[in-house]
Amino acid sequence: MIVLSSGLRRLRLRLGPACLATSELRRCWRQDSGAPDRAISPHFAGALSNMAEVTTIAGNRGNDDRETGRPQFGTRNLPHDGNVFQHNAWDNVTWDEEQEKLAQQKVNENSIVTMSPEQLSKYEIEADKYWDKFYGIHNNGFFKDRHWLLIEFPELAPNTVKQDTLRPMRAALTDEDKNYGDKHIKILDLPSKDNCRILEIGCGVGNTVFPILMYNTDSKLFVYCCDFSAKAIDILQQNPAYNVDRCKAFVLDVTQETWTTPFEPESLDIIVLIFILSAIHPDKMQHVVRQIYRYLKPGGIILFRDYGRHDLAQLRFKKGNCLGENFYVRGDGTKVYFFSQEDIRKLFTGNGFIEEQNFMDRRLQVNRGKQLKMYRVWVQAKYRKPS
Repeated sequence: MIVLSSGLRRLRLRLGPACLATSELRRCWRQDSGAPDRAISPHFAGALSNMAEVTTIAGNRGNDDRETGRPQFGTRNLPHDGNVFQHNAWDNVTWDEEQEKLAQQKVNENSIVTMSPEQLSKYEIEADKYWDKFYGIHNNGFFKDRHWLLIEFPELAPNTVKQDTLRPMRAALTDEDKNYGDKHIKILDLPSKDNCRILEIGCGVGNTVFPILMYNTDSKLFVYCCDFSAKAIDILQQNPAYNVDRCKAFVLDVTQETWTTPFEPESLDIIVLIFILSAIHPDKMQHVVRQIYRYLKPGGIILFRDYGRHDLAQLRFKKGNCLGENFYVRGDGTKVYFFSQEDIRKLFTGNGFIEEQNFMDRRLQVNRGKQLKMYRVWVQAKYRKPS
């Protein structure tokens, strides 16, 4: 059994009476001193730990950003002549012409040597083996659960995530970044009118799926998730949070001509593409998008986030790792492509989708100990199938 410190009384106030475990919290803090009067189970303590990753806030509705279609945010913008090492990360970082030029120069340098067609073919044929090896080594410990994703994409839990967020939660990479700013996930437990069916492509070991199942309290929700790696699916299915009544995980190579799925065409409300399309050969992306269109309901939506052009990860590649234009192989044999906004726009609108959001998410990460500045770039987008 675990006894919580009195400091967690504040957590109860932040989670509020809508918390599913409020009754147990109340019993823990009956004493006027605020100290717990009883022990709680490790399972409940774990739930509190997950909830603590997301803070609550009362606030006014933010103005829409007319250009990107996202809620306005940006409470941590780097002021002119500001101390860049004051925090670990800065949002909405603007690149000047010289910085763009230097980044492109670095890309030109690491792309001057490309692999032979035979080498490229090897990485394509053995792609599943490389991902199985990756998950065999890292199990479920490499990626963190993406609790922030439900603020970036409230469509994943409309009954759970308050729609008037001041800004999307960022993809936190440091402890400090996890906890700053105006962000929240609020348990509302509202009934839904219709069944909602979600598919995540490239689910890995469930770092997106399990947060969706945790925060979306809709009893009519069902989440499908697939991955290229049989090892990843096996790890996901062994997770105690995997519930066959709400989730179905299966192995699928989405680049294959025909998909074998547990659902029918035009049966999905949402398809989630989070850092997955970049792992696919550019020549095969069109086919994947056409298949996505086939399985989405009319009016269904794609939620997309992936690596952007000139991201730090692209600039760090050495000569000899380039497979093609903006396409690379990592040291472990897995592949990655770096997108521009126009790449994504052409890919989806060219296959019949309507653009609702498409923006470059630029962020400056700082290592204050080593006095290093690291520029990250992601593309985030939403595309809807016409009704």
